[in-house]
Amino acid sequence: MRHIFITGATGYIGRRLVPELVARGHAVRALVREGSERKLPQGALPVRGNPLDRATFAAEVAPSDTFIQLVGVPHPSPAKAQQFRDIDLVSVTESTAAARDAGVTHFIYLSVAQPAPLMRDYVGVRAEGERMLRESGMHATFVRPWYVLGPGHRWPYAILPLYWLWMLSPKSRDTARRLYPVKLRSVVRAIANAVDHPPDGIRIIEAPELRRV
Repeated sequence: MRHIFITGATGYIGRRLVPELVARGHAVRALVREGSERKLPQGALPVRGNPLDRATFAAEVAPSDTFIQLVGVPHPSPAKAQQFRDIDLVSVTESTAAARDAGVTHFIYLSVAQPAPLMRDYVGVRAEGERMLRESGMHATFVRPWYVLGPGHRWPYAILPLYWLWMLSPKSRDTARRLYPVKLRSVVRAIANAVDHPPDGIRIIEAPELRRV
């Protein structure tokens, strides 16, 4: 059994991940804002706080051995560049410091495929988050989907044939594979599997591996 502290538990992926972790026998505590407790899936213990201010939750991280960071701006787009810095980057900065100081040994970060020709501000912020975690001394898993297919997020199915054509070119094959959309359940299972099997150092899970989960 792992003792897990998770941010973003009431979000698109978190709402599916928490039940999976609980079903696997892990103890889960989830950071939630005041008034959002009802959105938290059953089985997780709510910890009230602000993900942008570690002073509001750092004391509650121990004795967790695993920290899962899912906080991020919903529906990313180039127009949200400043939000990426104000929310995504600040939250991972605060979480990294809180987890390190609490003695967390494994940090799982929902990142994004990189490098990528689009969404440079978004990718840049996630890469900066990864850099901080590498320098923190904690073992870490970086999960790097480009687009997650699931309820309310199905429009990319219409352009999958373009990805297949993209893969036919040797020059673009690796990029196409890295940016290929992955299913929500695959991301959830990959994160849960990472909890069960922490790495020795840094592990990166990208779309080709996510599609096999």
